[in-house]
Amino acid sequence: MAGPSHIALDLLKRAHPPETALAIFTEKVLHKPLHLRPSSPDPNSQDARACRRLQRLRKQEKSRRRQRPRPLSAKEKRITGIYEIPKESQKYAIYVPLYRMWLGYIWEILGMGKGKQNWVTAQGAGGKIASADFHGSKLTVVRSTCVSLVGLKGIVVRDTKFTFQIITEKNELKTIAKNHTIFEFHIPQPDAIAENPDIKLDKDISDEDMGVNALVFQIHGSSFEYRAVDRATKKFKQRPLPDL
Repeated sequence: MAGPSHIALDLLKRAHPPETALAIFTEKVLHKPLHLRPSSPDPNSQDARACRRLQRLRKQEKSRRRQRPRPLSAKEKRITGIYEIPKESQKYAIYVPLYRMWLGYIWEILGMGKGKQNWVTAQGAGGKIASADFHGSKLTVVRSTCVSLVGLKGIVVRDTKFTFQIITEKNELKTIAKNHTIFEFHIPQPDAIAENPDIKLDKDISDEDMGVNALVFQIHGSSFEYRAVDRATKKFKQRPLPDL
């Protein structure tokens, strides 16, 4: 008994003679190679596992590129020492131009300059001084619970939340806690500096060069425990000072 005929052969016999239909069916259907591609790999094979791992890694890498870089932790900062000042850079003369730059910055904040006012009031200048950046200023410790710090003077190279780091004239890096410490700094008159030809732009300004009309300010470190970037946007209010 003959088996069931192929549907493709039946259709070809309708359009062609039997011999021609059989030849076409044998050449085009029976002997035609059929390349198959699996829709999914074998889940138990090692190649499939490696493929999934590669896809997962690519997805993680793509997600990592979109994210912002993670900031360094406090431990990583200490290990890398990104805020440490190298020994060869702990020289007072290096930071004198920074001090001269800070003078121009503080003159602009207080509205002082050649041909402008040469005085300020506590109400007008108090808030501006409290919000100012003290990197580059020259501070002197006038009162402190640590007696050995009194009289210490230098240029501020780092203003943290709780400390001032200064470079003294002896090329020493000192860290001074703000708490229970009163700092003093002098602001010379712009006219006095401009009219003195002996004061060069790259030289330090001594207390004698500032003259008798220099403005003298004192800041209480206990009420100044903020980072410089935080002080710029903070509104200070008048409060009683317990140190007094």
